[in-house]
Amino acid sequence: MTRAQNAALVRSWDQFGIIAGTSIDIDHLFPSAKEVIVEIGFGMGDATAEIAKAHPDNGYIAIEVHPPGIGKLLSLIEEHELSNVRIIEGDAIEILETMFADHSINGFHLFFPDPWPKMKHNKRRIVNAEFLALIHLKLKASGYINIATDWVAYAESIQAVFAGSTLFTGGEVSRPTWRPYTKFEGKGLDKDHRISDFHYQVKD
Repeated sequence: MTRAQNAALVRSWDQFGIIAGTSIDIDHLFPSAKEVIVEIGFGMGDATAEIAKAHPDNGYIAIEVHPPGIGKLLSLIEEHELSNVRIIEGDAIEILETMFADHSINGFHLFFPDPWPKMKHNKRRIVNAEFLALIHLKLKASGYINIATDWVAYAESIQAVFAGSTLFTGGEVSRPTWRPYTKFEGKGLDKDHRISDFHYQVKD
């Protein structure tokens, strides 16, 4: 963690951080939000901050395990004077299971999750049948998830997992204009990686 990231953490965690393990009252947290969206694994937070700035009517709860990224996002929250972002540090699955009420979330963002490219590590990929069941439980009736990946094999895996589920409808979509380009995405494009975007909604 850089000095700047650590300083932002010291200054702003109490205002924008949520302690893992506590129950979240979304209506109290964002009483006037049009939608409340949970981002899983925000990296260094650049896209999170840009999206939150562009959509001030929404509330964003961002989950990350790496302190440097948390410090960086806090500095971006300060820089852009954002009031519609909160951060939780920890494992996303455990946080979703224990901190959120069922059917309380409008949407999820999952941008460029670890593809675990080695065959022996594929089982560590977050998008699996258990994950779909969990987010379905936490989403409202009209809820959705947006996913982006630069790893073709993972994109194919994501499609297969959703195709095997009766909980969601949707599929691959054109790159949404509201999703900002990030440095990570740029590195993938520099390597001629194909970027895949997906949008799935809770099935009626």
